[in-house]
Amino acid sequence: MFYRELLTGVILAGGLGRRMGGQDKGLVPLLGKPLYQHIIERLEPQVGQVMINANRNQSRYQQSGFNVISDLNNDFSGPLAGMQAALHAAPTEWLLFVPCDVPSFPLTLAENMFLNKGDSLACYANDTERDHPTFALLHRSLVQQLDEYLAKGERKLMFFMREIAAKCIIFPSGSFANLNTPEDSLNWELQQK
Repeated sequence: MFYRELLTGVILAGGLGRRMGGQDKGLVPLLGKPLYQHIIERLEPQVGQVMINANRNQSRYQQSGFNVISDLNNDFSGPLAGMQAALHAAPTEWLLFVPCDVPSFPLTLAENMFLNKGDSLACYANDTERDHPTFALLHRSLVQQLDEYLAKGERKLMFFMREIAAKCIIFPSGSFANLNTPEDSLNWELQQK
């Protein structure tokens, strides 16, 4: 796992959680602890350090002991804004992004991404059914391209991935089941028991 120290893991928890009734998704309780803590447990062993991108309830996230960063603007403009903030703050060359609402993502995420990226400066996950671009590995040198993309008013994550020629990394079907609604959370908890 030589690559671990090269990676900063970034949890994207900066959204508005509309489908979760406006709740801060990362703080939704799941089996007795906030959802983002389940993410940390899976992410931390895969990376050298962890940062959390959050635009609300920063003090709650800071209780984790990890660096918490906000978007560079205040308009909740989506995961790319969180990625932009992290690329500006990153202490490492590579950043591994994960959303705050997928508590069972693969424990081999970093390994598969890093070892299969080839010469690409970016890659994203696919589970044989669809793309999951919030699971992404980006090189810090992409920060200027992302700044320019967002400055044009663009927000679409997959368009940006195509623009930077990101490589698609395939994972097994069902690897990225996300919890968008309270029902999703309840079903996930039942499956864990």
